[in-house]
Amino acid sequence: MSTLIREATPEDIPQILELIRLLAEYEREPDAVEATEEGLRKLFFGENPATFAHVIDDPEAESGRLAGMAIWFLNFSTWTGRHGIWLEDLYVREELRGRGYGLALMRHLAKICVERGYGRLEWTALDWNAPALGFYHSLGAVRMEEWTTLRLAGQALEDQAK
Repeated sequence: MSTLIREATPEDIPQILELIRLLAEYEREPDAVEATEEGLRKLFFGENPATFAHVIDDPEAESGRLAGMAIWFLNFSTWTGRHGIWLEDLYVREELRGRGYGLALMRHLAKICVERGYGRLEWTALDWNAPALGFYHSLGAVRMEEWTTLRLAGQALEDQAK
């Protein structure tokens, strides 16, 4: 199945945005998506891309439909002195789940980590998403119980930038 996984191309952008919107619906935030095709195109394929996307093609679709995606960027650990991958989003179309596509994408990212000498593959999952948590635990992933994700955004971010 790894032959179905490939780096995204500019032609994939409309479907990637569709998958992002489907993910937002699944995560109960359908109105939160601000991303645009133009913005994603610049992000993934601009002069110095720092965010990356791998996609998996739906082998049953004749139209070149994407089955799923993994969007990621590099992070860094001062403790290990090495980069890692931060998986921002992993999504497989709901009707195609259970076929190993998510597993294939995760294994592909793990392989990138190992080949490039990265020390970690990290991500967050919603605490109510039992299917995702079960899947991630089945891979050997562990919860980082002592860590709390924090965020500055919106007005709080603007206030701190003054």
